Amino acid sequence: MVGITNKIMLAEMRRQQKLSQSIVDGQTAISTGVTLTKPSDNALAWVQVSDIGRAQAQQAAWKANVSYGTSRSGNAEANLSEIDNLLTNAQELLTSARNGSLNDTGRAAISEQLKAIQTSINELLNQKDYQGVSVFDDQQSVLVPVSRGLNIAVVGTKQDVSEGIDINGTSMSIDDMLNQAIAAVESGSDANIAASVDAVQIVQSHIAVEQAKQGVRSDRLETTGTRLTDIGIDLTERRADLESTDLQEVIMRVQSQLLQLDAAQSAYARINQQTLFDLIK
Repeated sequence: MVGITNKIMLAEMRRQQKLSQSIVDGQTAISTGVTLTKPSDNALAWVQVSDIGRAQAQQAAWKANVSYGTSRSGNAEANLSEIDNLLTNAQELLTSARNGSLNDTGRAAISEQLKAIQTSINELLNQKDYQGVSVFDDQQSVLVPVSRGLNIAVVGTKQDVSEGIDINGTSMSIDDMLNQAIAAVESGSDANIAASVDAVQIVQSHIAVEQAKQGVRSDRLETTGTRLTDIGIDLTERRADLESTDLQEVIMRVQSQLLQLDAAQSAYARINQQTLFDLIK
């Protein structure tokens, strides 16, 4: 009889502990607004939340790629714009060099300025960002994953920007073109200087095309980033619906459990006060 009584008492203690834990869980759900904290709360919802969590992690990685790609694209656009400005300066210098009144000193000064422009353009083409990554890719554009099955180039190559430019039927680089322009100024040949002015204009048209291409890359990154943001919002809302607390239902359940626990503890206390003779009567 005593053994049976002890088993009953232990079972009642376990029941009250479970009831107490359920009350604590309910109070936590009320304070945090989250009901789903473990698989046993709702197995199907837990699986769905786990799937959403993995999707959110992947979305975060893609968004980080888009963010970095946007930064690289912005740097490329800025450098292309600066190269265009430098070429405009070169064109102005060459035009002024066609003035027949320039002496050797004047031509030497313009030559030095063109050399400075050449150095600046080369620096812009080979510049690296704070992470040591080149502003422009080398030989081939690096494809960046920004969504499932979608990898995009965020910048062009420095070869695309500066080489293979058709100048009157001859494939030249910006560096080659500026070398010819410097030589033309130093020679004082008006015909050669005039040809260099035309060459600079052709290179500027080429840079304008590269700027347009970079603009398309930037627009694509922006569109992809917006789409990822929208998907992220949808995932967050779906997860919140699965995890969120129905306050009215939880409050009613906790109140009911508090009454049950209070009654059980009162009964347990009365039983504990009884003697063995009371129990076997």
